[in-house]
Amino acid sequence: MDIDSRKFSHPHLTANGEPRACIALTAIKTLWFNTGTQCNLSCQNCYIESSPSNNRLSYISLTQVQQFLNEIQVEGHPTEEIGLTGGEPFMNPDVMVIMAEILRRGFKLLVLSNAMRPMLKHQQALLRLHQHYPGRLQIRVSMDHHRADLHEQERGAKSWEPMLEGLKWLNSNGFTIAIAGRTRWGDANLREGYAELFARLGLSIDAHNPQQLVLFPEMDQNSSVPEITSACWGKLGLDPEQIMCASSRMVVVHRGDNQPSVQACTLLAYDQRFNLGATLAEADTEVPLNHPHCARFCVLGGGSCAPVTETGQADPPTS
Repeated sequence: MDIDSRKFSHPHLTANGEPRACIALTAIKTLWFNTGTQCNLSCQNCYIESSPSNNRLSYISLTQVQQFLNEIQVEGHPTEEIGLTGGEPFMNPDVMVIMAEILRRGFKLLVLSNAMRPMLKHQQALLRLHQHYPGRLQIRVSMDHHRADLHEQERGAKSWEPMLEGLKWLNSNGFTIAIAGRTRWGDANLREGYAELFARLGLSIDAHNPQQLVLFPEMDQNSSVPEITSACWGKLGLDPEQIMCASSRMVVVHRGDNQPSVQACTLLAYDQRFNLGATLAEADTEVPLNHPHCARFCVLGGGSCAPVTETGQADPPTS
């Protein structure tokens, strides 16, 4: 399909010259840290192109995380939850001390993982955190479909059983867990299929609860999508405060940079148009919805990285 090159090119005007929708930051309710883009898998449609060799985002360090946790507390941001995404967060050498620091400071913590060997290498440390901070740590596990063949179509051969091993370990040890799936196969009975699998495996996950099973729309940059104008909110019946860049930001370390940057959202880690500065104060600015992902995933797809609500069909992509 031909993509109109005029779309998503001007920060404040659409290709038709209409005012582009912008999202004001209401408050940083969730702060995400990208722990680095390296992953033990090379998925077919990874939104951030994570792989064993992708180091476009460097591993973030404990000191760099502390810099932003300090800013939250000094400036009085109402941030209650911290999210860790990747890549695979458990490949970051500092991941366990980062998690301990976040929990020690009183935040809730959401970690996105594929639950495979990198996570299971940290079993004892994870158990200690779980025991010291009961109910404050959640692991969201990537299970792209409830069928092994479709999951492995996305994640590669021999990825299903290792994921189940990690998932069952988390469940048997009483961790708070959630599942992230995908809608790419157009399965109308997706939640029912997951519910049957969870029951068969004895997992304490409610497939009909959008906080426990989040389903993501796909983000194909080669397909056409409408631009979102300021007039769209009324037409769509949406509140712009529901869009994730109204309440969250993501900290990344671009390869070669001496300091972290704050990106507008978890989906646009590389696009410098969405690099909002080096501090949370600098990132307190409007975000023009000037990318196909803004329309496809967040507005029309109903997707959100927010860990506690689901708008429409879906809730971020995970490891």
